[in-house]
Amino acid sequence: MGGEAGEAADRSLWIPRSPPPPPPRPPPPRPLPLPPGSPVSSAAAPSIPPPVLAAAPPPSPPPPTASDPAPARTSSVAFSLSTAPSPSRYLEPLSIALENEKWSLVQPLLSSSYVGYGTSSLEQDSLEIDQLIGYLINKENSEGVVLLGHSTGCQDIVHYMHTNFACSRAVRGVILQAPVSDREYRATLPETAVMIDLAAKMISEGRGMELMPREANPDAPITAYRYHSLCAYMGDDDMFSSDLSEDQLRLRLGHMSSTPCQVIFSMADENVPDYVDKKALVERLCQALGGAEKVEIEWANHSLSNRVQEAVQAILDFVKREGPKGWDDPWN
Repeated sequence: MGGEAGEAADRSLWIPRSPPPPPPRPPPPRPLPLPPGSPVSSAAAPSIPPPVLAAAPPPSPPPPTASDPAPARTSSVAFSLSTAPSPSRYLEPLSIALENEKWSLVQPLLSSSYVGYGTSSLEQDSLEIDQLIGYLINKENSEGVVLLGHSTGCQDIVHYMHTNFACSRAVRGVILQAPVSDREYRATLPETAVMIDLAAKMISEGRGMELMPREANPDAPITAYRYHSLCAYMGDDDMFSSDLSEDQLRLRLGHMSSTPCQVIFSMADENVPDYVDKKALVERLCQALGGAEKVEIEWANHSLSNRVQEAVQAILDFVKREGPKGWDDPWN
């Protein structure tokens, strides 16, 4: 008590003093007498510059004490990865809705964002997501994080939660929006089969990090490894295909069972082939994830741009229900 009272007294009696007045300016030197017979110069004597007075530095504020209030803590929703500059129209209204609930929406720019996905990997994305969460917890004072993945971002999150990186313990929940199979979509393109064989050959020759021909992926440069990961059966990115067995799905997704998870599936997703039974697929995915919450949005497209309000409400309900309540230790 004495220490706190003393510190409080120090703060209450601390009065900044104004700087002392400057010392009096010395008189200018007297001119030397001219010798007899010397001509008087018509030029003016050189002026003497006045002394420069440096302002006294402002007094330092008193150091913080134990009685000072701690900085407010918040919670964060991190939106992960898309290949377009404006991936989802629901982000702006979602940000406003989350702010009203004392949450913050964070959209990181990963090295795989936009056209960078072709030269990156799930491992690289996971490293960057871990750095982001560490920053939010340690620098922004966040109570915890909910990860929201869109499209390929769903693979990022599933892979990240399997790494056991240090900051993954701070993840309070996961939302997978549009978890679709890149392999099944690519299989509908005529050049895919030939390009998969080429990618496999390049990888076997130790050239997995070399770029594929432009026709393999006209939208962005892509390495042989990344192309094989996205397009080959049981490639690293092959997590949501409808032809995977129950055991294969559990192998890819089962580790998520210990984390609250929501799956938002667009029932008119243009990236899902017509032959896929979407209702059956989303049910199987939720079971493999350990009983994830299922949200089916009828007539919704891949980015939910035509069903913004339904998307915002579903995400907000999950965050409010599964996120940290009040102050929470993000590491437990």
